Amino acid sequence: MPEGDDPTGWQAFASEYIRFVDDGAPSRTMLLDDVMLDECGDVCGKLVLDVGAGEGRFSRMLAQRGARTIALDLFWPMVQVARHRSSGRDAVVRSPATALPIASSTVDTVVSYVVWVDVPDFRTAIAEAARVLKPGGQLVAANLGFITASPGWKRAPDGRRLYKPIDQYVDERPITLNWRGHNVVNWHRPLSAYMQAYLSANLILRRFFEPVPPDDTLRNNPRFEDWYRIPEFTVMRWQKPQRDAAASRGLG
Repeated sequence: MPEGDDPTGWQAFASEYIRFVDDGAPSRTMLLDDVMLDECGDVCGKLVLDVGAGEGRFSRMLAQRGARTIALDLFWPMVQVARHRSSGRDAVVRSPATALPIASSTVDTVVSYVVWVDVPDFRTAIAEAARVLKPGGQLVAANLGFITASPGWKRAPDGRRLYKPIDQYVDERPITLNWRGHNVVNWHRPLSAYMQAYLSANLILRRFFEPVPPDDTLRNNPRFEDWYRIPEFTVMRWQKPQRDAAASRGLG
């Protein structure tokens, strides 16, 4: 992407996003992190590619667990901060998710941590993730769920949440959101579009979640009650098939 050409809004939003992460990002730290780490499994000594890594927070978490990480992001402000915060032992790369500068069948695990919703050509991005995976490797992906088709909660006169209206769920389309004072483009797609993209990349679904908090301690907290009522995210673990047995014996 040429410098300054940013139809998604993320280049301008990068500094505010980094502040969001540094402030604690509760949807990550309290809801998604443990699920994502569990699905990544034992990463010690493995090569993990974090696509859309932002300022590298989750890549550093994986590196602390012994992974060799490649944190990849499209936007220079993210890449620069990720490099500054990196231990220096792992790579931080600027690249689009749709053209990974990585050889085929070389990565043990690809992580996509709430990234596909920001990628216009998500089908190519998923195909690229599958390409770089080793046979038997895994793609662990968190993404926004069907709530992208909702304009927000309908509320009672006293402010209580009543329900979320959903419309145009089947239509793939960009949605401009005002997030912390910046306009950012997310893409709504029906779940079936994502599922077909994974299946078209010849991946096998191993796990599927719509994460909710593991206990009820936040259920009555107005800030977090949404998490219990309508799942905000999906988490999936997909696996690249092992080589055909005959081919691995030199018979294919």
